[in-house]
Amino acid sequence: MNLEKNKEMIRKLHEIWNTGNLEMVEEIFAPDFVAHFPQSSELPERRGMDGVRRGILRIRAAFPDWYEEIKDLIAEGDRVVSRYTSRGTHRGEFWGIPPTGRRISVEEISIFRIAKGKVAEQWCSIDELGRLQQLGVISTFCQEK
Repeated sequence: MNLEKNKEMIRKLHEIWNTGNLEMVEEIFAPDFVAHFPQSSELPERRGMDGVRRGILRIRAAFPDWYEEIKDLIAEGDRVVSRYTSRGTHRGEFWGIPPTGRRISVEEISIFRIAKGKVAEQWCSIDELGRLQQLGVISTFCQEK
């Protein structure tokens, strides 16, 4: 198992989200890929390469300039942890929220499991509260007076 090769695979994974290049999905993701999103009742998991494609198309339709900036990549065994900041301008409907034109910045951490040279599984923690606050659909709890 080559840790640097695994980290490079995750860099390419982020590049797919940054460019929307769906042709790279089969190169990176296992056919039975599963992504887990425990904090989101609307999207508890994403399955298979078609699920990945739908996710990319959905996010890039809502945020056409979506970009994931990697802050840290840590690899050990068959896992790679990526801490990244996702940014984009809300230009299309997202979770039923009409376009606001607001630019958002969302902190994310994902743990990826690599099997047979492909990304087989992902556990993703996203600052969904921060995203919704930035979109203006949820107010902040503490407001300065």
